Amino acid sequence: MTASVGPVGVPVGVLGTGSYLPERVVDNTEIANRVPDTTAEWITERTRIEGRRYAASDQATSDLGAEAARRALERAGVTAADVDYLIVSTSTGDSPQPPTSCVIQQVIGATHAACFDINVVCAGFVYGMALARALVTLNPQALVLVVAADVYSRILDFDDRSTAVLLGDGAGAAVLGAVPAPYGMLEVGLASRGERGDLIRVDAGGSRRPTTAQTVADGGHYFRMNGRGVRDFVMDAVPPALDDLLLRAGLHLGDVDHFVPHQANGVLLAQLVEKAGLQHARTHYTLERYGNVGSASVPVVLDDANASGALADGDLIVLAAFGGGMSLGTCLLRWRTG
Repeated sequence: MTASVGPVGVPVGVLGTGSYLPERVVDNTEIANRVPDTTAEWITERTRIEGRRYAASDQATSDLGAEAARRALERAGVTAADVDYLIVSTSTGDSPQPPTSCVIQQVIGATHAACFDINVVCAGFVYGMALARALVTLNPQALVLVVAADVYSRILDFDDRSTAVLLGDGAGAAVLGAVPAPYGMLEVGLASRGERGDLIRVDAGGSRRPTTAQTVADGGHYFRMNGRGVRDFVMDAVPPALDDLLLRAGLHLGDVDHFVPHQANGVLLAQLVEKAGLQHARTHYTLERYGNVGSASVPVVLDDANASGALADGDLIVLAAFGGGMSLGTCLLRWRTG
């Protein structure tokens, strides 16, 4: 069962979106030259990814996140000084301490914001939206800036084609605050499956396996994933979570105008759309250009759809994010323009 973050007294919605992708384009040919037993055609066929972006050597997660934040603030028509809370979702923070949110705070000048990081891997942006909703409910005048940013290129094992071909770097952000009814987040659902935590992991670098010369030599700091297990989790967990989300809102699959999923793998997403019964909705993709950008995937796609003019006033949007833990976040959102 997905935990419900149900109806609240103050409608909370998205006031502005933003995203940032690094300049360096890494196409499938370049990846195939680095990864054994791989061709550009194999990558496209198996993932539908054609390129991804890698951060420059002098860029960290906070640099990407700060630029996405600036763009979201500009789109929302507010300043960094107006932000009351700054939430950063990342599993590739600048360093173990201080929080990456505090680094972004200083960079963008969000001097009045209370800041904290969350790590729900690729599901983190929707979790951040749920937290933002709760914070605005407590203080209807509050503005919450939710940033999701990851730099996975630094922890990829290029001898492992099951992961190296998928991931890139990027950041997305959204400003959330009170909106008039009937707009905003109608329902949010969160779930965790800790018994499947071995499916996505970075084994070393924490308190259980502190960094040593041996953990580095053993590749313990690389990103690891059981792709088949992740696929099974997504196909088993996401469709019923979406059904539950709509049921609690008193709506039906046919009411959904847009589907914004985590950009894990293009083949997987096509299967998910069919199993979830969302063929009639417009599913949004950026993975062809950017690959899987971790927790930034959902806000990057949302910003891409917003900037392109694809989202009309009153449209019903379903967000679905899933990632390590294993974790799942779903959100039903009535879009407001202007």
